[in-house]
Amino acid sequence: MDAERLSGLSDSAFTAALVGYAIAAAGYIHYLAFRRRPVWVAARAVAVVSLVAHLGSIVARGLAAGRVPWGNMYEYSSVLAALVVAAYLLIVEWRSKVRTLGGFALGFAVVTMAVARMQFYVVPAPLQPALNSSWLKVHVISAIVGSSLLTLGSLFTILFLVQDRREGRRAARAEAVRAELAAREPAPILGGSVDANPPDLVPGADEPVPTRTERRGRLPSAAVIDRVAYRTIAIGFPIWTFAVIAGAIWAEQAWGRYWGWDPKETWAFITWVVFAGYLHARATAGWKGRRAAVLALIGFASLMVTYYAVNLFIVGLHSYRGF
Repeated sequence: MDAERLSGLSDSAFTAALVGYAIAAAGYIHYLAFRRRPVWVAARAVAVVSLVAHLGSIVARGLAAGRVPWGNMYEYSSVLAALVVAAYLLIVEWRSKVRTLGGFALGFAVVTMAVARMQFYVVPAPLQPALNSSWLKVHVISAIVGSSLLTLGSLFTILFLVQDRREGRRAARAEAVRAELAAREPAPILGGSVDANPPDLVPGADEPVPTRTERRGRLPSAAVIDRVAYRTIAIGFPIWTFAVIAGAIWAEQAWGRYWGWDPKETWAFITWVVFAGYLHARATAGWKGRRAAVLALIGFASLMVTYYAVNLFIVGLHSYRGF
């Protein structure tokens, strides 16, 4: 098959994967809202089939270009989205047995792929001489894998903050109900007896019992989401560390120095420092909950600057858009 047909096959598979991820994301959100197991089974099946199509698109793209398929922003974004979906299916659903977060992971993949298609698409072509190195295979793929896991963990951190806020409000309402019931307790009567818990004042009697419908649409507990986010970031961080080291070795071979404070190098290092601080704080200072989440979100913001702003808007040795 010639390069033109391979390119067309890659584009078609990319579009099929994008549509499939959107359908699967809708199915996961429906499952989150109504807890219908057949919908979750169907959504997972569509996600897996779409991931296979996506991987086929990436392979066909590489064959059409005659090189590894992560040499520009379009290809980087495509591989990133595929790895986010794969990491979700393997780490969150298969390993952690959490089934209600798929809509968010797949939603991120849909947005990333849509932006890549509309803003970054270029036809397959050979690499620029500066990028044509064996270190491209090592440095860039490790950066994609690491950033996909850090992104996934950061998305779950955002969901943790949402759920933690909800649980805090529920706890405050329950405490207010208990305080009101305690204030309405009758005082003891000397020389007589009184029912300490009359039927209309039984603790919790005035508190509505959630119906089955009201119990639907809930995310996992904040503690569960926090644990999944932490594990995902903990897996992604050493891979990101290796990517930074591999990039320094490649820089020495290409430019004669290991580190030059180029904008991409600087922001990659800032991202590394923030996530290192997040993991260190959780391991040694016992930080959990909102304080740790703030560090993770700062790291995510830095990662997005490293990925988008540096590549597209800041002049440097790593600035590129369509090559």
